[in-house]
Amino acid sequence: MSFPGGNGRTLSPRRILHLGEPHLRQKASWVDPDDIPGVEIQRIIDDLVMTMRAARGAGLAATQIGETARICVIEVDNNPRYPYKPPIPLTVLVNPTWVPLTEERFVNNEGCLSVPGLRGDVARLTEIRVNALDRNGAEMVLTVRGLSAGTYQHECDHLDGILFVDKLEDPASLSTWENFERYRREEYLVRVAALVDRYGQ
Repeated sequence: MSFPGGNGRTLSPRRILHLGEPHLRQKASWVDPDDIPGVEIQRIIDDLVMTMRAARGAGLAATQIGETARICVIEVDNNPRYPYKPPIPLTVLVNPTWVPLTEERFVNNEGCLSVPGLRGDVARLTEIRVNALDRNGAEMVLTVRGLSAGTYQHECDHLDGILFVDKLEDPASLSTWENFERYRREEYLVRVAALVDRYGQ
């Protein structure tokens, strides 16, 4: 799979790093806003979008493709891996940070492209405010709630060298995707449906 990128460059998916590769544990470096329009940062953004879509992920951080820049992308659009997730338009976050808007948490069962084949329960805040720059360097302030808030927290964790397996509520919740579908999916869908109904996200 490939598609035309900026400056006539043909894009192909990058290799996604997996659990145990040291780069996943590095903290990403802040991007100088003056560098955002440049070829290098735009290339990283294009590569992230292409790779995320090719892998059918809901998000992807630069550290997952071996880059050091503090950039991640998020998109949920009829994703067959996560059919229960509310839609999120393609969102590019450069230098993202977030602050909690509540102390309330929900237990989310998460997977990750860098931890292939496994899922587990992680407690996430139900409402956060995200501050970032977009791919044009413009400031963004987003209030994100419900299940979508978990997606943003997951991707920002990557930029701090943190994986969902580091935050498991209970190690016994870790399972293969196959066994999640077999034993836990129905209970989880009821739980997150109530969350989505409440927040619309």
